[in-house]
Amino acid sequence: MSQGVALKNLECRVSVIIPVYCESAVINKTITIVRLRRGGETAEIIVVDGQAEGETVAAIRDNAVRKLRSEKGRGGQLNRGAAIAAGDVLLFLHADTVLPPAAFERIAEAMRDEGCVGGAFNLRIDSRRAGFRVIETVASLRSRLTRIPYGDQAIFIRASYFRTLGGFREIPIMEDVDLMRRIKRKGGRIVIFREPVITSARRWEKEGLVFGTIRNWFLMTLYLCGVSPERLARFYR
Repeated sequence: MSQGVALKNLECRVSVIIPVYCESAVINKTITIVRLRRGGETAEIIVVDGQAEGETVAAIRDNAVRKLRSEKGRGGQLNRGAAIAAGDVLLFLHADTVLPPAAFERIAEAMRDEGCVGGAFNLRIDSRRAGFRVIETVASLRSRLTRIPYGDQAIFIRASYFRTLGGFREIPIMEDVDLMRRIKRKGGRIVIFREPVITSARRWEKEGLVFGTIRNWFLMTLYLCGVSPERLARFYR
């Protein structure tokens, strides 16, 4: 069987690209869940480690996973993975994000529409705290209104279209937003599925739900007003 995921009767091959940095504790769970999804059992999975020591790729138990090392930086790591991917569609997945059960089927459905260049999923955060329900609702509404989903919503895109765009800009922050804005400017149509990915709440729990949310909204506003990603990265840290 060729590299990539050959979905039975779905006429679509997907390469799953996972950028990582110090994710050895979760990477095997993430890979296992991809394999358990219908179509994921033969998926091409590419993990790109931004840590010089390669701690995360060294921890991977699935021998079929393609392992790369790269300089730290999500945009660059994603580009390194995309450069060797054999799939017709590239699915960019965060290491702490779980795909919905029908993820590969939904992607295949979207790709049957030749006018659709890619898409993403709704967002759900893995916590019972009521405040996260507000964040999820706002994120879903924002994505649908702006047509600019974030990277933790499992963005997918036709490989050929991604390459005509020149891939991700290798900037320190907002590489996902930049890509989706370029797609929007070119008139590319995306779909956002109601089925949610489930992403870890660890970032908000570490920083504080209110602080993390307001900080992210503030940075996005500055970015849309033209502040450079390099300056924003200093605020983010």
